Amino acid sequence: MSQLLWPFVRFLLLIEVAASVNFFHHRYEQLVEALFNVHNECPDITRIYTIGRSVQGRHLYVVEFSDNPGIHEPLEPEFKYVGNMHGNEVLGRELLLQLSEFLCEEYRRRNERITRLIWDTRIHILPSMNPDGYEVAANQDPDAIGYLTGRNNANGVDLNRNFPDLNTFMYYNEKNGGPNHHIPLPANWKSQVEPETLAVIHWMSRYNFVLSANLHGGALVANYPYDKAQEQRSRGYQRKSNTPSPTPDDKLFRKLAKAYSYAHHSMHQSPTCGDQFADGITNGASWYSLSKGMQDFNYLYTNCFEITLELSCDKFPPQKDLEKEWLANREALITYLEEVHQGIKGLVSDENNNGIAGAVISVHGIGHYVTSGDQGDYFRLLLPGTYTITASADGYRPQTVTITVGPAGPSLVHFQLKQDTLKGPTEKKAPATSLSSKALQKKVVPRAAHKKTQR
Repeated sequence: MSQLLWPFVRFLLLIEVAASVNFFHHRYEQLVEALFNVHNECPDITRIYTIGRSVQGRHLYVVEFSDNPGIHEPLEPEFKYVGNMHGNEVLGRELLLQLSEFLCEEYRRRNERITRLIWDTRIHILPSMNPDGYEVAANQDPDAIGYLTGRNNANGVDLNRNFPDLNTFMYYNEKNGGPNHHIPLPANWKSQVEPETLAVIHWMSRYNFVLSANLHGGALVANYPYDKAQEQRSRGYQRKSNTPSPTPDDKLFRKLAKAYSYAHHSMHQSPTCGDQFADGITNGASWYSLSKGMQDFNYLYTNCFEITLELSCDKFPPQKDLEKEWLANREALITYLEEVHQGIKGLVSDENNNGIAGAVISVHGIGHYVTSGDQGDYFRLLLPGTYTITASADGYRPQTVTITVGPAGPSLVHFQLKQDTLKGPTEKKAPATSLSSKALQKKVVPRAAHKKTQR
């Protein structure tokens, strides 16, 4: 099929029907009811589970879509959407409820595109990471909504500035030859994070997520890592442009961000919320520097590539606008989800065909690796092109192949590693370039002052 026709065909596959969830702002009990209604309507392809509780004891519920819910199938990538991290930024919460209902309905209607997506992907949707903050924001008078009311969790903490600061280690390592991937957590990290943050970190550790998006509000742009600039600059109320801080996967992140912005009704046209962004995308640090954010943490600690989606100028849009916003974002939510199926994937096994967990998959010329999951399967997002790929694991001889990646879907590349009888298994050592606690204290930078829009 012509590449020019395919976007139109995809649009037709979705245009027949919108989701039937009522378009209103869901309080916590209504959100829970909506999720369980989806499960009751589609029990064979959904599962409801909780990753933990908020400060005030509300469950952080996730709805999973898969042809085998609750089971990781080798070579089937794991994807996640996270909404309502800031309690007062509510559009993402409602869009993810609509998306959940939509996936269920379209699967029951045998929509080919949605059916294929659910068969080939394990999709996890967390509509609200900050249910306590949402309740505070929702209790306001609709005609007098505070710009920051309900933003933080019940302990008054901004959850998007509460993850361990791995950027500081990464920038130190850049100067001293250390890694920028799978950076170990500081020894005291658990005492420094909120219950919601802790739950999400454990969630990331439990599932080998490949791609993710974090839904926010207050602007209209797709934002990609790094969020934190190498040199923090103190900022006043008016934002100034910082120098971009690109990852080794900058071209890929730009493509992921454009996948959403161009599938969105108007994001790519850069409608103004006080800022202008070419193509409707921005590097986070280029916009303003943010420390301890979730999207950088995903990239530096796990195999997951995450972007942040700012979805509306209004953080708490009026109820009458929710259906319009759903229609503006519906195609983009599906299109971005489909981006998880690109690059390469495969199995890393030993000579007896046993999967090797934790094998390193490195790409020549891109200084950021991923690792295989518990069953030995791996996923590496890449743009179309020709690459030299190496798989390596302790106690085995590395194997290198050259592969051409096309635009249509992931290339299947398996590795079978032979045991290195000369060296045998090696002990894992802590990175020699890790910063000492004293060095970290010297590098602590002041938290930026509040700005009109904060991710």
